[in-house]
Amino acid sequence: MLISAAYAQQTAATDPTGGLMQFMPIILMFVVLYFLMIRPQMKRAKEHKALLEALTKGDEVVTGGGIAGRVTRVNENFITLEVANAVEIQVQKQAVTLVLPKGTLKAL
Repeated sequence: MLISAAYAQQTAATDPTGGLMQFMPIILMFVVLYFLMIRPQMKRAKEHKALLEALTKGDEVVTGGGIAGRVTRVNENFITLEVANAVEIQVQKQAVTLVLPKGTLKAL
């Protein structure tokens, strides 16, 4: 009626994978999470950082709030945008989401 201690220990000792199969779904979940969420986000952040570093005077940009303008000054953290004739605003560099091709603002 009682199971001997040697018989109970035998199942753990004869497991050829060493218990790794129990953790396989968790490991697989982290791998999928990395490739579907973390890696693309890191790639987008790297591209955005390169975009911000390449900003120069005369670039036509769109901010996150939808403001389109021409860059007139670039500082370390802020840029000055000319949104209309003689109308300039200062925005944070991180607010820039898109650099437009030259001449796009004239078409607007």
